[in-house]
Amino acid sequence: MLPERVLVLGLARSGLAAAAALERRGVEVVRADRELGNDDELALLDGVGLLVKSPGVPGSASLVAAARERGVQVWSEIELAARLLPNPILGVTGTNGKTTTAQWLGFMLGAPVAGNVGLALSELDGSAEPEQLVVVELSSFQLEDVHRFRPRIAVLLNLEPDHLDRHGSFEAYRAAKLRAFENQTEDDSAIVPRGFGEVPGRAARVEFGADDELPVEPSLRGIHNRENAAAATAAARAAGATEEQIERGLREFKGVAHRLELVGERDRVRYVNDSKATNVAATLRALAAYDDEPVRLILGGSRKGEDLAPLAAALGPNVRAVYVIGETADELARAIPDTIRSGDLATAVDRAAAAAQPGEVVLLSPACASYDQFRDFEERGEEFKRLVANLPM
Repeated sequence: MLPERVLVLGLARSGLAAAAALERRGVEVVRADRELGNDDELALLDGVGLLVKSPGVPGSASLVAAARERGVQVWSEIELAARLLPNPILGVTGTNGKTTTAQWLGFMLGAPVAGNVGLALSELDGSAEPEQLVVVELSSFQLEDVHRFRPRIAVLLNLEPDHLDRHGSFEAYRAAKLRAFENQTEDDSAIVPRGFGEVPGRAARVEFGADDELPVEPSLRGIHNRENAAAATAAARAAGATEEQIERGLREFKGVAHRLELVGERDRVRYVNDSKATNVAATLRALAAYDDEPVRLILGGSRKGEDLAPLAAALGPNVRAVYVIGETADELARAIPDTIRSGDLATAVDRAAAAAQPGEVVLLSPACASYDQFRDFEERGEEFKRLVANLPM
């Protein structure tokens, strides 16, 4: 039962979708796009029985804290949407590979994909057929404030340090991710990496690994994509997919934008957009995918509090040069010898293109968030594509 008056905090895509879904049900919605920073914001809570929080709003926000002090429930947009939609949910979470695996499953199963990238889950309210399975990409930010959220199938791809600036510790980040499983019952499926520790809930456990025997060779390169394919195969089987559906999905899926995306070739130099690599672990996966090819690597962006030493240690002799940009350029230069300070992405692309030899790969895989110079990783990736398209032939 929804309260008569709800505050929606954060008016990006998920907030607007949540507000629209509530209003369709006759709920009075108070909209707040950001904290006001004064006593006026507390008045927004007057008569409110629920606060729905967009993923970009931290739990430490003063309006969220005030709501909790008043006994007002705080839900994520995912929690709201899952209560409003009758659809069974296949949730995909983890540090890296979420978008690729969620889209791969959507392709295999012919199912809509929503959540962390693309459609907000609330946007499917009123449009998805009631029995249609929905694939949902789940970030730690979205899982912070779930309560009864129960995916029929929940997938954990991996867990490595990320978003420590928001969560404060790896333990808190891990706990947020594992909330995807906490309300599952014996009728549900928990898909986890082989050897992973216990997860909450009571779901039937299914393990996967990169060495799983798959029906066909996956279409995407890299050991990390073999892991994604194994997870997708296990989840698709749990969802009742036929082997023919799984084989076609593994063979024909073309990948997603901004994840090891080949965006151009000039003078036999390939340019690969991996802008979605916003943490060290993601860039390590990208480097592993190209470990047998000469690479010029573009790194840097905004800080997330990660240790850069594993990245420096992973740079093999095939990495011909490292171009550092953005807010983390100084940290990267201290961690990695002989980097080329380039300031911004345009300068880095120009310098890499000028030096690259035939057969080399210019790889944008920043290992950092994008908020110092771009709105998000997608804008950064699109700018990389534009810069590559404008290189002289």
